[in-house]
Amino acid sequence: MYVDFLFEKRALLFDLGDLHALSSRQLLRVTHAFVSHAHMDHFSGFDALLRVLLGREKQVGLFGPPGFLDRVEHKLAAYTWNLVESYENELVFRVTEVAADGSGSTAEFSSRSGFVRGAVSPVCLPGSVLVDEETFLIRAAVLDHKIPCLGFALEEKFHVNVWKSGLESLGLPTGPWLRELKSAVAQGAADDQPVEVRWRDGGVVREVRIPLGELRARALRIVPGQKIAYVTDVVHHPANAAAIVDLAAGADLLFIEATFAAEEVERAAEKYHLTSRQAGLLGRRAGAKRLIPFHFSPKHAEAGDLLLQEALAAFTGSGGTDPSSVEDNSASFSPGP
Repeated sequence: MYVDFLFEKRALLFDLGDLHALSSRQLLRVTHAFVSHAHMDHFSGFDALLRVLLGREKQVGLFGPPGFLDRVEHKLAAYTWNLVESYENELVFRVTEVAADGSGSTAEFSSRSGFVRGAVSPVCLPGSVLVDEETFLIRAAVLDHKIPCLGFALEEKFHVNVWKSGLESLGLPTGPWLRELKSAVAQGAADDQPVEVRWRDGGVVREVRIPLGELRARALRIVPGQKIAYVTDVVHHPANAAAIVDLAAGADLLFIEATFAAEEVERAAEKYHLTSRQAGLLGRRAGAKRLIPFHFSPKHAEAGDLLLQEALAAFTGSGGTDPSSVEDNSASFSPGP
């Protein structure tokens, strides 16, 4: 899942699988990447990201499950870095692994040192919050895929709708300055605080200062923030179900795996994945506004519509299923380690 930020030179990535659909320009915007687990289809794209970022002045935050520091170190150690020390720009990966108890450890890998792992330090993650910025936060949940696997929720603290017509009435363009505007709003700045707007017009640099209150009245609308949850590669049992429902509670968008068909409960349990019906019921229990099923089994490559229909039927209740019965699909198996 690629989350782009309008009017800002940044983006977030959730999992690093096959990234071929993303352009180099899009990958260069990535400031943080959140890896659910290190199975190949969720982590092999790290090399593609590394190749695009190498030689750039950049710091990227990477987050993953227990053992993630070792895995990033091994990835980077697979290459020969005898020339990288002479690069003018420094690329730094700040890597944090989240333990099963919710605690964390972090270390940096810099191109200046040939990506040798720096000192490992403990990091406090209260409430399992991985990133907490002015306008949004990222929360994690440690789930079970026979190995620890992270689910994620992106929560906006508020959402600023920018009316282009309002900007045009003020003679202002869109641009990077809107990030500073949103920051001023987040900090609760007074209406009389001036906002500096600078842009290039036909080779001429123009600059104006306009009170925040005027922008707020004529070009902005502050609304409640959005929430996006991302859950993949999890087995269905009561503990996982409860954690997923808590993580995704009230989400505007819930991206959730629906790997197997509704009738394949035992197969899904053996592979530590969800069925389409289980995914839909979890979304319904969480009170998500919209469900986006994904990660269909290759077995169903020709019948993805079936999984989609089954998941949405359970989600909307059109199949007549009570969401409180979701635990009934747990089958006879125990949670993995």
